[in-house]
Amino acid sequence: MSRTDFNTLLEAGAHFGHLKRKWNPKMAPYIFMEKNGIHIIDLHKTVLKIDEAAAAIKQIAKSGRRVLFVATKKQAKEIVAEKVAAVGMPYVTERWAGGMLTNFPTIRKAVKKMSTIDKMATDGTFDNFSKREKLQISRQRAKLEKNLGSIADLTRLPAALFVVDVQKESNAVKEAKRLSIPVFAMVDTCCDPTDIDYVIPANDDATKSIAVVLEAMCAAIAEGTEERKLEKEKEAQEAEAEGATVKKEGKPRIKKAVKAAIDAEEAAVAEVVAAVETPVRGACCRSHRSSRSCCRSSRSRCRGRCRGKGRIIVFTNLIEKGQDYGNQSC
Repeated sequence: MSRTDFNTLLEAGAHFGHLKRKWNPKMAPYIFMEKNGIHIIDLHKTVLKIDEAAAAIKQIAKSGRRVLFVATKKQAKEIVAEKVAAVGMPYVTERWAGGMLTNFPTIRKAVKKMSTIDKMATDGTFDNFSKREKLQISRQRAKLEKNLGSIADLTRLPAALFVVDVQKESNAVKEAKRLSIPVFAMVDTCCDPTDIDYVIPANDDATKSIAVVLEAMCAAIAEGTEERKLEKEKEAQEAEAEGATVKKEGKPRIKKAVKAAIDAEEAAVAEVVAAVETPVRGACCRSHRSSRSCCRSSRSRCRGRCRGKGRIIVFTNLIEKGQDYGNQSC
């Protein structure tokens, strides 16, 4: 189902383009006709492009990433601030600071300075300054709030950029393209759509037209955020269910007879290990290698030879295999 319809866009005046003499030839595919020296935008294509852009922006919001809205023209400021703030996305409605994307670490330092001033006012450090210093810091704080207050929560580069009026926000579009950030934009008949990834052909000067397109985008973002929240809750419930199942099963029960047999075997093994803690000298010299054992009467002679070679063998493997090691050593 389409997020907008033909009649809604028509009533909002989204079909009005610029004067014919100001048009950009690259917008020809989106122009329906020319009337009284003004180009008329094909709203059927506008509806399709809005649905395409909304689907893409919904997936971005569903993945937990942010979309930065840029609209510094007078007609769009209040609408963008109202609708975008409702879905929790960052926006820029004042002057676009050069390097806001390409020099993002410096912008973050300015935002941190603003939070530092707030902290000073909270912990009482602000009271130690003179009246003049307080006034200067307050003015600096107000200026930062005006230009960067709406992007204070933007801790990393946005996943996409939504622009109203491509010509006015050309710097923002250039920075986004340099960083390979996808750009969604309302494009009028006088603009160049080459650098725009998701073109929405519409009137970007009418307040109602901007409101209709923004409403569709914000609705898609809200849906994506809600789906992400539901998926997280479902995963948490599944993890709790798996944990409860493992806890319920517990350790398998062992019959008393089997347990007694295991204990007896462990005791026998412990006795054998204790008996062989002292190393046993073996017939390991080359002269005795042919005969693996020797009589107990010649133990001293064999021991002397083995000591001469400097080798001592501990028949641990034989013990573990259950063999008799008494006759295998000297």
